[in-house]
Amino acid sequence: MSAMMTNLSSDDKMRDIQTDELIMNNNTDINYYPARTLATPITATGIGLHSGKEVTLTLRDAPIGTGIVFVRTDLDNAHIPMSATLIQDTMMSSNLVAGDARVGTVEHLLSAVSACGLDNLYIEVNASEIPIMDGSAAPFLFLIDEAGVAEQPAPKAFLKIKKTVRVTDEDKWAELAPYDDGFLMHFEIDFNHAAIKATEQTTSLDFSTANFAREVGQARTFGFLKDLEMLKKHNLALGGSMDNAVVLDETSVVNGELRYPNEFVRHKMLDAVGDLFVIGHNIIGKFNAYKSGHALNNALIRAVLADDSAYEIVTNYDKNSCPIAFIPPKNPLKNEGF
Repeated sequence: MSAMMTNLSSDDKMRDIQTDELIMNNNTDINYYPARTLATPITATGIGLHSGKEVTLTLRDAPIGTGIVFVRTDLDNAHIPMSATLIQDTMMSSNLVAGDARVGTVEHLLSAVSACGLDNLYIEVNASEIPIMDGSAAPFLFLIDEAGVAEQPAPKAFLKIKKTVRVTDEDKWAELAPYDDGFLMHFEIDFNHAAIKATEQTTSLDFSTANFAREVGQARTFGFLKDLEMLKKHNLALGGSMDNAVVLDETSVVNGELRYPNEFVRHKMLDAVGDLFVIGHNIIGKFNAYKSGHALNNALIRAVLADDSAYEIVTNYDKNSCPIAFIPPKNPLKNEGF
């Protein structure tokens, strides 16, 4: 059984072209900023947020040009390549669907993969969703740190935004705009709930491995007790607990202290990092959003890819000019608390 798509989408074609460019450039430029994968495989188990079942996850190194590929080990190793056009379900999370295979709740893991600058990776999972762990990206950052990062003999490819692209849904909106010096992010939420309104509902991030780990990576998903019964009737949130989310009743947080004073909006930023990474590359540009979620984030990525004049693939950064500071292979995240 194979879940590989036979018709190439625009971003799949971009990946194929880019693979040829990476291999060609490998022979001509010895000062490039290198592509990255894992140094060694690593395995963890956890509970699926929606299934409530135990899930085994293995992160494994992959060759140059592979990209990020999910492998359903319970479905004859069906492959699901990370692609914006394969995000087919954004209810409560981001879910990739290819043929008969799907893998859900990918955004927290992908945010950590993006933050560590990994380009080529096999993500093996024996169920239809990534384990929720503690509801943040911190456990996935820890796994990557434990496995180690390996540089590869090819230049790292970035997607650079060339013009502003915006998508809207009533009063909600999200946009990507040009910015040459890295990846700046700004996010604003507007929840009419006493506990959330009592916190700052805006946050910004100058994207790097260390900044993500310190400022965003530990922010947990959040949910409301009043919604739990309805979700479970639809076979959702069966694995949700006080240990993997910030839980709110009508007025307050019911399961302890927040990890950040504005943990709610920081988690929305974390989600956006993962949602945007399905574009297949780390982004050079500026992201701004108001009340955006998984669906709007994916719509933004699709809008960028649909306009050839909105972006370019850049591989000409060297180790001194790379505009994003990724974790060096021999300088792990331990100084960030992982």
